Amino acid sequence: MRRRPLSAMGRPTAALFDMDRTLVRVNTGRLYAWWRFEQKQAGLRDLARFGRWLAEYSLGVIDPSEITTRALATLEGIEETAFRTELHRWYEERVRRHVSAEARAEVERQRAAGRVLAILTASTPYAAGPLAAELGIEHVICTQLEVVDGRFTGRCAELCYGDGKVRMAEEWAHRHGVDLDRSTFYTDSVSDLPMLKRVGNQRVVNPDPRLRWAARRRGWPVARWR
Repeated sequence: MRRRPLSAMGRPTAALFDMDRTLVRVNTGRLYAWWRFEQKQAGLRDLARFGRWLAEYSLGVIDPSEITTRALATLEGIEETAFRTELHRWYEERVRRHVSAEARAEVERQRAAGRVLAILTASTPYAAGPLAAELGIEHVICTQLEVVDGRFTGRCAELCYGDGKVRMAEEWAHRHGVDLDRSTFYTDSVSDLPMLKRVGNQRVVNPDPRLRWAARRRGWPVARWR
């Protein structure tokens, strides 16, 4: 059995990977919006609304929790089991082809080094789960949706974003005895700056302009994965 590398405190270290534009080359939310349109589950108005949300988010004029609230409202009353099945099909038909070859190689490199592997994303387990299964990543730390009697309420139980992502990662690390101070985090987004500061090893991948600037200022390595 491969021995895990231990920190100076005798605890295992982890490799934590963001999902969109890191493990996957594209924004999976956009892929899902188009997929729903093609499945005739959404109309042009829904596509336009989603595009507006993305633009507002990119410009920093809308709070991410507000986008989450709006998006989750559309799931109210939907069966969790049916949604999980739907997103497995969506992953196979739309997402799988966009998984980065460099990401696959890095996951295997970190696995060979004995790191604890986890996806750390603002996405949901229904979207991130199939990716984790394909890459053989055991842990998924992500946004949790509220479910009552097997159906979504349309509300968020826990948002894995910004400082919330740090808190959820710390809780996960505590449960599994992982030393975050000597762990590595891979991401593309400036919204993950708090998490990048929390770990000992920063890996900036396909960065947005603001994260690219922050990485240059701090001397963090920047990679381009395709």
